[in-house]
Amino acid sequence: MQDEMVKDISILLVEDEIELSEYLLEYLQLFFVKVYHAKDGQEAYKIYLDKHPDIILTDINMPLMDGLTLVSKIRERDSDTKIIIMSAHSEEEKLLRAVELHLETYLIKPIKVDILKKILFSSVESLRKLSKRVYMKTNVYWDNANDTLWQDGEQVLLKARETLLLKLLCSKANQSVSAESIFYAIYKDNPTKEFSSDSVTSLMKRVRTKLPKDVILNIYGAGYKIVSI
Repeated sequence: MQDEMVKDISILLVEDEIELSEYLLEYLQLFFVKVYHAKDGQEAYKIYLDKHPDIILTDINMPLMDGLTLVSKIRERDSDTKIIIMSAHSEEEKLLRAVELHLETYLIKPIKVDILKKILFSSVESLRKLSKRVYMKTNVYWDNANDTLWQDGEQVLLKARETLLLKLLCSKANQSVSAESIFYAIYKDNPTKEFSSDSVTSLMKRVRTKLPKDVILNIYGAGYKIVSI
């Protein structure tokens, strides 16, 4: 059982059966903060283009655009989105075609939620490992793509030197970085400035107020390090 809601990974449910979609939506919302829903492939593709969901859980048979067509269109654009197909036993031929579309897996209806949950959290773990993010807690991460800090799905505002500090520490996650290396990285715009351990200590205190406890550790005689999970 997960202790915290998944806030950094979004999921799109594509299902036209009203009762099943309502049931699955309620179930997904137990674990994910960002849950989108579409009742057909056409609507789902628009949501995909707009929201870029990380995981897609889709039926095969739907009006306007079926699941296979939807997945094919998505795969023309990216191979990173995790896609799980739901189908009936009678759709074996379609499932064989779907395998070629690089699915995470497929599920046979009626959906067993315990199996679904395992697949979903396996996908979440895989996405986190492959992403350009350094996770300090499940709800706190550094995004290397744009040098930003996020907590509970919201960006944490940082000053310029705070950003430089976290960028350095996260580039060497779980490794110690000396105070001297930190100083010259954060004052690279002022190469004549003399080293001051007090400057590093003061900056470290400010950054720590924006992070959970024990994310940045003092390593005696070696400096500081970010602890990632």
